[in-house]
Amino acid sequence: MADEKKFVEKITPREEDFAAWYTDVVKEAKLCDYSNVKGCLNYLPNGYAIWENIQQDLDRRFKETGVENVYLPVLIPESLLQKEKDHIEGFAPEVAWVTQGGGEDLEEKFCIRPTSETLFCDHWQKVVKSYRDLPLIWNQWCSVLRWEKTTRPFLRSREFLWQEGHTLHATAEEAEERTKMMFQVYQDFVQDDLAIPLVSGKKTESEKFAGAEDTYTIEALMHDGKALQSGTSHFFGNSFPDSFDIKYLDKENKLHSAYETSWGLSTRIIGAIIMVHGDDSGLVLPPRIAPTQTMIIPIAQHKEGVLEKANELYERLKKKNIRVKLDDTDKTPGYKFAEQEMLGIPTRVEIGPKDIENNQAVIVRRDTREKVVVSLDELEEKLEELLEIIQKDLFKKAKEFLDAHIFEATTLEEMQKIAKEEIGFIKADWCGDAVCEENIKAETDGFGSRCIAEEKPTGNCVYCGKPATHKVYWGKSY
Repeated sequence: MADEKKFVEKITPREEDFAAWYTDVVKEAKLCDYSNVKGCLNYLPNGYAIWENIQQDLDRRFKETGVENVYLPVLIPESLLQKEKDHIEGFAPEVAWVTQGGGEDLEEKFCIRPTSETLFCDHWQKVVKSYRDLPLIWNQWCSVLRWEKTTRPFLRSREFLWQEGHTLHATAEEAEERTKMMFQVYQDFVQDDLAIPLVSGKKTESEKFAGAEDTYTIEALMHDGKALQSGTSHFFGNSFPDSFDIKYLDKENKLHSAYETSWGLSTRIIGAIIMVHGDDSGLVLPPRIAPTQTMIIPIAQHKEGVLEKANELYERLKKKNIRVKLDDTDKTPGYKFAEQEMLGIPTRVEIGPKDIENNQAVIVRRDTREKVVVSLDELEEKLEELLEIIQKDLFKKAKEFLDAHIFEATTLEEMQKIAKEEIGFIKADWCGDAVCEENIKAETDGFGSRCIAEEKPTGNCVYCGKPATHKVYWGKSY
């Protein structure tokens, strides 16, 4: 019993110290660990398995819209970066350079990709000649390197995993349509599969991606009230293509500019899953994304027939494509329960001698710890139903938290009061002036613009009092 108690006590209570709680969960659930490469992570099996499921489902969603996967080099020549001035200026502080190869100085130094717009455009300039070559709807799954000064597991590391989509179109209308389409794909995926509710919209001019005309963002609210930018989709217009002299001939043999988009989601979304759904016992994973959906735990497994029955149930659930594991180690049941909860496995199935005698099993929900006794004859059906209920309940709980932490303000004084007393988002009207935007953030202890709401403004700018052009979600962020 002492060991079992110690297992749970390794996690700092969430309400006591949220940052320590988060780090403890990442460590004790064995999701990742810092490597000897400063600021870079070792993605461990438990954490990487979550990313694999994210990748699999998101990739399926992409391909349903016509996306094709490619892979481009990790190194980018400096001369390519210099072709798009706004882009390189936005990334300059985070770029890492390779200056030697094989012990010799390179004639031209190479950047380790922080993002790949320049490489895609360099290739497209060679292959795009006619309207028949368009559109190009490409994506790559890869890692990127950004020399961050402060790092934190999943949320911010120097090298991280992501997907970056890049597309090229004949018209601005087609490119804008693709930008918004991928923005919607992200919203659907995060809300449906990760059970994370969102606020979403266009970024302000000062917050958009370097070199983009428009950036659309999905913003999730963490349990501590901070926002996490969880995915972005960018409309570049023809700035990149023109910089790389990408032109195509139309049906009348006239030369035209092409239009580009880019969109990405990274492993920081795993941090969102942890902070939105987790509790003092560890992870709570939504069933649709959980690497293991149920853990079978035999009770009194030394007794005759228990392990045999547990293995039988394991095989039955596998045949139904339920992601299942069987814990037949010699640990005590209490330790196994605590471990299953730490890992966030959505359900466990307990089976012991009395259960076998009564032709039943006990399913325990990870999110509520509710116990459900089910007939072994209906185990698969009841478990599938319960997994879907858990998925919906996790979203409902998170949505209630989000809705309860969106506040409205009509004056700076109201914003300052809310910022001091509450956590979450503040909706307030804004005139569109970047100076007011900066001042609002400075005078509300870090509540910066997260995205522009769909709602129309109803009054004047909370800062300067001039007529408002936008209603904006403001908040602190990771």
